[in-house]
Amino acid sequence: MFGFGDNWNARGKNCYVTGGSQGLGLALATLLAKKGANVTIVARNVDKLENALEVLKNNSPYQDQIFRCHSFSLNTAQGSEDALDAECKQLISTTKDKCTTPDAFFLCAGSSQPGYFVEKTEGQLLYGMEQAYWVEAWTAHAAFKRLVQNRRRGKIVFVGSTLSLMSFLGYSSYTPGKHALKGLAETLRSEGLLYDIDVHILFAPAMDSPGLAEETKIKPALTRKFEEDDNILSCEDAAETMLKGVEKGKHHITATLISRIFNNMSRGAAPLVDPFLGPILDCIGWVRDSQ
Repeated sequence: MFGFGDNWNARGKNCYVTGGSQGLGLALATLLAKKGANVTIVARNVDKLENALEVLKNNSPYQDQIFRCHSFSLNTAQGSEDALDAECKQLISTTKDKCTTPDAFFLCAGSSQPGYFVEKTEGQLLYGMEQAYWVEAWTAHAAFKRLVQNRRRGKIVFVGSTLSLMSFLGYSSYTPGKHALKGLAETLRSEGLLYDIDVHILFAPAMDSPGLAEETKIKPALTRKFEEDDNILSCEDAAETMLKGVEKGKHHITATLISRIFNNMSRGAAPLVDPFLGPILDCIGWVRDSQ
């Protein structure tokens, strides 16, 4: 009822992290490495991938851990299938039990390009949906199919945003995709019950990352004004919150109070995470919304 499950242990698990060459993806991959997981990171830039791979190796506490990287573009179904095919072929040849698919998928790829709706071109709006939704959805689709076909239990972890729960000016090309991602995660949580596949989603806050630095270069002044009092989380803190939520079996994972408030107000059919604090958060949200 409340969305809590048995503790999940990363030790010895084969974890597949998209967007793992920098930012949240690299922070999460490093944390998984520290916990004894075998980690594969996927991104486009080969140099960044190779540098990230060294970071993982330097944070490995066990000699039997395996680290790999693959360079693929994940913004299409074919690219996502090809990336997972490459990983699964290596898994089968290197694991003792001939493992056919990763145990857990962490979908950290994506980006945002803020700007006003009236100024966006068709191409920019399509690219916004690609980066906010499809770059995660295609990997999730490939992973879900692979897990079902091989009758394996697994985890799929999406990275949404506080903007999956609300929005304001400047994010017209980003928020629709993140709202769609929340809907996909909720749907797959239900479908996953048929196949013993767990689905989670992190509603990530603003993070001190290369992606945020790029956003800031083009962000409208009024959007920056709206966000000037926001607490910027480190990628390491966000990764810690994300993994703790996964370990505890939470479907919705939040990293800040404001995200918890908006999540509580727009929970939909997701399990209740805060059965006692929830009503209080509802009251806070109602007061905030009525101002």
